[in-house]
Amino acid sequence: MLRYQALIALVTTLGFLCLIINAGNGDYLIGVGSYDMTGPASDVNMMGYASMDQSTAGIHFRLRARAFVVAESAQGARFAFVNLDAGMGSQLVMIKVLERLKSRYGKLYNENNLAISGTHTHAGPGGYLQYVIYIVTSLGFVKQSFEAIVTAVEQSIVQAHNNLRPGSICINTDVENAGINRSPSAYLFNPAEERARYPNNVDTQMTLLKFVDGESGKSVGAFSWFATHGTSMSKNNRLISGDNKGAAARFFEDWFQSSNTTSTTKSATVSEQSTLMESAGIIKATGGQSCDKTSNKASKVRKNDGNQFVGAFCQSNVGDVSPNVLGAFCIDTGLACDFNHSSCSGNDKLCVGRGPGYPDEIKSTKIIAERQFQKAIDLFTTAKENLIGKIDYRQVYLNFTDLKVDLGDNIETTCPAALGLGFAAGTTDGPGASGFQQGDTNVSTIHHDEVPSFAYPWRRDGVLTGAGVGRGGGVAEVGSGPVHRSRRVRNKIIEKKIVSTSSDDVTNRTNDFPGRRVDDRSVSGFYSENTIRLFTPSQGVLGGKNAKGDKEDGLSNVLMEEGADERFFPLTLSMANEILRLGKLVILSVPGEFTTMAGRRLREAVKKTLIDAGNGEFDDDTHVVIAGLTNTYSQYVATFEEYKQQRYEGASTLYGPHTLSAYIQEFKKLATSMAKGDTPGSNNLSPPDLSSVQLSLLTPPFGDSILSGKKFGDIKQDIVIPGRGSFQKGERVKATFWSANPRNDLLTEGTFAVVEKLQAERWVSTYDDDDFCLFFKWGVDNSSSYGFATIEWEIPVEAISSVYRIRHFGSSKSSLVAPVEYFTGASSAFTVS
Repeated sequence: MLRYQALIALVTTLGFLCLIINAGNGDYLIGVGSYDMTGPASDVNMMGYASMDQSTAGIHFRLRARAFVVAESAQGARFAFVNLDAGMGSQLVMIKVLERLKSRYGKLYNENNLAISGTHTHAGPGGYLQYVIYIVTSLGFVKQSFEAIVTAVEQSIVQAHNNLRPGSICINTDVENAGINRSPSAYLFNPAEERARYPNNVDTQMTLLKFVDGESGKSVGAFSWFATHGTSMSKNNRLISGDNKGAAARFFEDWFQSSNTTSTTKSATVSEQSTLMESAGIIKATGGQSCDKTSNKASKVRKNDGNQFVGAFCQSNVGDVSPNVLGAFCIDTGLACDFNHSSCSGNDKLCVGRGPGYPDEIKSTKIIAERQFQKAIDLFTTAKENLIGKIDYRQVYLNFTDLKVDLGDNIETTCPAALGLGFAAGTTDGPGASGFQQGDTNVSTIHHDEVPSFAYPWRRDGVLTGAGVGRGGGVAEVGSGPVHRSRRVRNKIIEKKIVSTSSDDVTNRTNDFPGRRVDDRSVSGFYSENTIRLFTPSQGVLGGKNAKGDKEDGLSNVLMEEGADERFFPLTLSMANEILRLGKLVILSVPGEFTTMAGRRLREAVKKTLIDAGNGEFDDDTHVVIAGLTNTYSQYVATFEEYKQQRYEGASTLYGPHTLSAYIQEFKKLATSMAKGDTPGSNNLSPPDLSSVQLSLLTPPFGDSILSGKKFGDIKQDIVIPGRGSFQKGERVKATFWSANPRNDLLTEGTFAVVEKLQAERWVSTYDDDDFCLFFKWGVDNSSSYGFATIEWEIPVEAISSVYRIRHFGSSKSSLVAPVEYFTGASSAFTVS
């Protein structure tokens, strides 16, 4: 850290340099904001791997929504960009956020000038999207998850809006090594002459914006874009985590704060340590105590006053980029996996990627986070190219099914959304169902005794009884065991009846997707039949070149077709493409995961269009970045060539081999409109609001109980002091408390866990559950069924030698309808030497 503390001397100087350079061109109005979006820390399935066993059971560090707002003037053009520690953007989140912003600001922020992008962590609570395929494993819609995200997005924008003031924005770009291509064989399908233009099979460039206050010259925030998956944490993890990008943001913000704060606290001398140990020895656990609702917020280390520095690490064209940079190996032999299929003797489940800290995934997460964080510091401290020019935006909703695509020498069409067999195999970041391999294009090649029953849907005209979509790879296992929970979702869903004003209304809504919201009066039960139905693939999917794989009939190549039957809503009613312009920076908000080469083609096509149509306003110095997983989610986008191999990314490219060409075509239209200054046309399509017809089978906490004679917050297992009498840096301290379900109250902008340091006879909060070194773990005692919380502190090297204790905060309810009561408790004291 000393190197970076030395670099901070450059920050103010370069901040003023950025201002001086920009002075003659007029400042922007800039504002940043951040808000806690941590969802339920128990019982909720995580969004990403679609593993039914991966439900939340604590917090590694908190999730946040980070926003910036830029405007030409108080009444001029503006846009807001929000980066979420979440798997992806959500249509329903966007809809509800806009409703709240409209009640505050009228039409100032709307669907055209707002982008909500996900970092793609696979360790956040799920249940916040509105389409069944994405919420099957979470047992349907989880309102608590959803509300936490919507509120955080709203509040982060409110903070950014309130903080708007004259300032400047510097941009800097460089390369970083925090990812490898997890589908290298598919990448090799791209033309050799195209591959020869790039030194790597992944994008290694990071683009960073630095926001500088015009009056003080101080930096107020930084947002960067870099492509690497949020899969450093595996499907075995059950602690809420922002993964490598969330960790990088925490490290960056803490670095900036520490670099601008003078600390006079010193570690104890050797002679003082014996006195500390004596003091610690007489300080016992407090026992459980009642407290008020705000006590946990008062104990928070980083109090959110709306004026904090905001550092965000945003996602880009991440489709085939893995943070598990050591490569993929067979867990049974230790040998490298099969190159073309990423399997081990035909078994995909044995092929698993290794992070740089293997076998410690926490260490891997930290290493990949630090690589991004350190590069961001370098870019931040040397940024001096200022952004000037217009603020502009364009957005359009599109139905990607049967979209005509002009390829120059012929016209092709996209096809109805479908998933290939390789989708079920998952990836090396998260292997999927047994019996599948990436690159499979024929069911006959799969071991029949291992194939889940849904693999042959068209042969039995079945309905998928249990499968969820995993982003890092994976589908919910089908058969015995936990999948019956998914059957419950599906069976409950199809019990609902269609309630429609007329059959024509239903047909119009499903075929043309008019710009009307779905509500209870029209098709309140209609959405409920939008489970994944597995029919004989439609002619659109089977049509020759549009089939998954090479088989002309397509029957052997399609795992599942989503919503192709016109009686049911398709997977997503309308895709949102969006371009945001900030001077010579152009942000392409895409609703999915573009592979490396797909992203390169899109960026180049848009840049060329802007230059060709811009009458000199754009040039080779124009920066184009992709903001992946933004506003909604349409899975993957592979190139035409990568699609042929049908690895996970190609098999998950929903709209057929011309999906990328369709995106490029439609983004070029937006770019042309922006370059020429044409007035944007009105959107005839608009996504549905399906909130009124969501179904949830996740039961709420029914009430907490505790052993007779015990109180919530009492110690279950106190800290075990080592024989030497004190702990050393790098060791773990652990205390366990009798506790209640953390779903009773999320303690938003507060904390479940605190490490307190004794300072002048007063306990001072030093670390909390937003620190990478502190772990809050929730569980239920198997012998008594009572709840408990274990708090572990991995003592960092920068910790001060002193007396410490661990404190727990929580909330309880005696019954489902009882009021929430708040409690706390602290461990006995210990020393760190």
